[in-house]
Amino acid sequence: MRHESLPPDVVAEPPAGGEPASSSGPLPGGQPAAAAPLIDRYGRRVSYIRLSITDRCDFRCNYCMAEEMEFLPRAQVLTLEECLRVASTFVELGVSKVRITGGEPLVRHDVVWLLQRLARLPGLRELVLTTNGSQLERFAAELRAAGVRRINISLDTLQPGRFRQITRVGDLARVLRGLDAAQAAGFERLKINTVMIRRVNDDELVDLVDFAVGRGIDISFIEQMPLGDVGHARDERFFGSDEALARLQTRHLLVPSAESSGGPARYWRIPGSQTRVGFISPHSHNFCDSCNRVRITARGELYPCLGNNGAVPLLPLLRAHPIDQQPLRAAIIQGMGIKARGHDFANQMGSPQVLRFMSMSGG
Repeated sequence: MRHESLPPDVVAEPPAGGEPASSSGPLPGGQPAAAAPLIDRYGRRVSYIRLSITDRCDFRCNYCMAEEMEFLPRAQVLTLEECLRVASTFVELGVSKVRITGGEPLVRHDVVWLLQRLARLPGLRELVLTTNGSQLERFAAELRAAGVRRINISLDTLQPGRFRQITRVGDLARVLRGLDAAQAAGFERLKINTVMIRRVNDDELVDLVDFAVGRGIDISFIEQMPLGDVGHARDERFFGSDEALARLQTRHLLVPSAESSGGPARYWRIPGSQTRVGFISPHSHNFCDSCNRVRITARGELYPCLGNNGAVPLLPLLRAHPIDQQPLRAAIIQGMGIKARGHDFANQMGSPQVLRFMSMSGG
């Protein structure tokens, strides 16, 4: 099979709030690029990748994908061996945290094979996974044995009917059994991720925190991001972190915390409990200045910024150079030059500029 080689010009758009990127020349402070290959031109060091291993999912969450999705042909998706090559190269370049995402990563055949090998990479300190929980009852013990230490589970409601409405096809009871299995497997940390949607689940925020406290796990509330055409006005359904915090404070004492899980969440503690309550606020509290992340899609596209369309295609390089890692390393380093200063989600709610769905962007 023939594969295309990397085009001479990286597919990119100018970073928001800055001049067109350059992949050469000194970094901020006069530091040569070779001395710190994964520092972007705004001085941010990339230490965390989110690697999607599939665009497929057994749910059809209405804020994440279309009801009738067209998934990628198998030949256009990274093989597990290619996923391992990509992650290994990033770790060699200084990345210390890898999150495996999808779609739903646990629907990928032989996912445990990949996780076992990722966990053994020298220099990797954190191997974590995001899942919808549908397959956890089956896989929890294997994931823990493979070397996964923390899991995030998407859970937007505790009401079975509402769960089916949001996911279109999901079974809440199955996800809760998966959460039971994960707790029994003894992960170092479990966290629920809840996307806040006005007039859909905003009346359950307190109940979800009570649920997390009762289980001794963490929870993060996420402002909905304008990715893909979901067929409804997101600005009318937007529910912000400040409003959520005020609502939760009617029930719980929340104490600000300086803790970090290595991602964008700002955490609060509930005294007397093990639970941390986090807020991921790409609209109301933009966290771009401290962004340490890039994403790799299941199609092998390196997106330095979730909210921009600039990308570096890695899959053609992987297949054109199955043994030589240098072209892949060079492309990854070049990708740091197109990492945007920041996104502009707050002004895109009615008309998103990024038309790929969240499931295509990598979790």
